[in-house]
Amino acid sequence: MKNAIYILIAAVALSSCGDGKVASVEELIAERNLEAIRVKKSELSEQQRTIELELKKLDSAISTFKGNEKLPLVTVVTAKAANFVHFLELQGDVQTKQNVLIYPEMAGTLQRVLVKEGQRVQKGQLLATIDDGGMSSQVSQLKTQAALAKTTYERQKSLWDQKIGSEIQFLQAKSNYEATENAVKQAQSQLGKSTIRAPFSGIIDDVIKDQGTVVSPGPGAEVFRIVNLSDMYIEVDVPESYLGGIQKGKKAIVYFPVLGDTITSEVRQTGNFINPSNRAFTVEIAVPNKKGNIKPNLTAKVSINDYSSESAITIPQSIISENADGEQYVYVATANDDNTAVVNRKIVTTGKTQGSMVEVLSGVSDGDQLVKEGARSVKDDQTVEILKSQTDE
Repeated sequence: MKNAIYILIAAVALSSCGDGKVASVEELIAERNLEAIRVKKSELSEQQRTIELELKKLDSAISTFKGNEKLPLVTVVTAKAANFVHFLELQGDVQTKQNVLIYPEMAGTLQRVLVKEGQRVQKGQLLATIDDGGMSSQVSQLKTQAALAKTTYERQKSLWDQKIGSEIQFLQAKSNYEATENAVKQAQSQLGKSTIRAPFSGIIDDVIKDQGTVVSPGPGAEVFRIVNLSDMYIEVDVPESYLGGIQKGKKAIVYFPVLGDTITSEVRQTGNFINPSNRAFTVEIAVPNKKGNIKPNLTAKVSINDYSSESAITIPQSIISENADGEQYVYVATANDDNTAVVNRKIVTTGKTQGSMVEVLSGVSDGDQLVKEGARSVKDDQTVEILKSQTDE
């Protein structure tokens, strides 16, 4: 502005000099007329004040004609009603109810081990045998005796049916036959303890005792560990405040950090007891193991769907502010004909948060334009300039 003043002063001075009536500044200085110089200075100072006033008028006119130069710059996001699904995030470990140690039922030498670690077996499959100490021979003898007792009984019965012989002979033959039959069954049951069979279908996780080892029933005598990897689950503790939102059949997303893998499952069982120590109930989530790479005790992050709404309005959490009274608010922009808008503060009630988005229960309507970038620098009922419009997904 100073340059403009100097130019105007010089123009006035030259104009005055050109008509021959008023001496120029240089001429006055050359004449060394102090009084004339002071008069000239007063004239130029008055002209300077006049020019400054004119410049202020010009600045005011420019501001009026181009009113949005100094307006706050903001971006807006459109509030839209859409499907909203909220997940409760928890952590748990993979478990299986079929993960057991197999013990021998009788003492003896581990005669044969028929399986190896990692082998898949079926329920009832023979895994190992124990030296029976001659019990199989005893069973054979008992079977022979039982066969003889059966023949004797059948003959006595045939005679008795014909009213031949005494009743006591018939009853003795019958009693002897039944006794030998029971003895065979008991011996066979005892002999069956010399074999170790799979209690369910699964995988031999560990062969603990080697062939030739002397084993006996009791702690420390386990021979195998067998695991069923097809029926696994995760059990998590859910706070009681979510009791109404989590039921059987709810969707669950399970992420295994170690594997970098995610599976989709569902809640298959909910507990019927609130633990007083942590005010939580247990939830069981099925873990399908199609790839076979999920193992018991593997850590998992579980996300359980506890709330859904088909027409919820969600907005970025970052655009919500809070006043001194603890109320949350956003700025709603009402567009003008040009690229400007007037913003108004709206108190909102929020619901659940999922990631960076939060559900708005009241205060915002479908289609409202909300101030996003620049929301912290605007005021209620202020005119702003919209840089660009963004659609919230």
